[in-house]
Amino acid sequence: MANTTLSPYRRIQKPLVTIEPQRGWVSLELAELWRYRELLFLLTWRDIKVRYKQTVLGATWAIIQPLLTMLIFSLIFGQLAKLPSDGIPYPIFTFTALLPWQLFAFSLVNSSQSLVGNQNLVSKVYFPRLVMPIASVFPGLADFSISLFVLIGMMIYYQIPLTARILTLPFFLLLALASALAVGLWLSALNVEYRDIRYVVPFLTLFWQYATPVAYSASLIPEKWRLLYGLNPMTGVVEGFRWALLGSGNIDRMVWVSTAIIILILISGLAYFRRMEATFADVI
Repeated sequence: MANTTLSPYRRIQKPLVTIEPQRGWVSLELAELWRYRELLFLLTWRDIKVRYKQTVLGATWAIIQPLLTMLIFSLIFGQLAKLPSDGIPYPIFTFTALLPWQLFAFSLVNSSQSLVGNQNLVSKVYFPRLVMPIASVFPGLADFSISLFVLIGMMIYYQIPLTARILTLPFFLLLALASALAVGLWLSALNVEYRDIRYVVPFLTLFWQYATPVAYSASLIPEKWRLLYGLNPMTGVVEGFRWALLGSGNIDRMVWVSTAIIILILISGLAYFRRMEATFADVI
């Protein structure tokens, strides 16, 4: 009888996957990103656990940081400078703006460092590199959720009722995450080649905070400069949060200008990131 035993090399036939460099500027391959959604979830959950692991106060930092910032702003800008707050008590006026701002700042720093901070994984294993900056923006939602409960408590204390406008809050939350991701895509790709980008990011976020109506009202900006001021993407986000939660301000053209800028930066950031993706493993 003929020997029918097959060689192990013939019995096991593994699929062949050919990895080729991206071609063109807009080859996003979002279907491939969806296939790696479990990796996206695992990286997000890892960052959340690392953030709260071996900390003395744990999640309490999500309350302490915005509260201390609110107290400083209330003293300097509310009491000393006497800046107007659109008829809203200044502490809650500022705290409402700090929620989206701190989510944005945290997510921006995380996403800008996502590739360099995981260089061992990037250089040894293949996966869509877009997973890294995307997974870096979601852990900030944990702190945001905790601070949101504090804000609701402040609203009860100041007797500010919730209205139907709160239904628009997820839209402005999405804009905050999209803003962080859009800028983070540019910075993370640039950080691979130019490592001094990590020194620029803290200065950028500090300058950006004072260019955003966090400690003051956008109503202080003259009407003729409103559209220009809306070129700051976080202007529309912060004003949108105050409008949805406190009922102050108006959703005017400035907010829609900010939304358009966010979309433009996000699309260009995706294109640039995918264009440079083929060089990440070699340069990093």
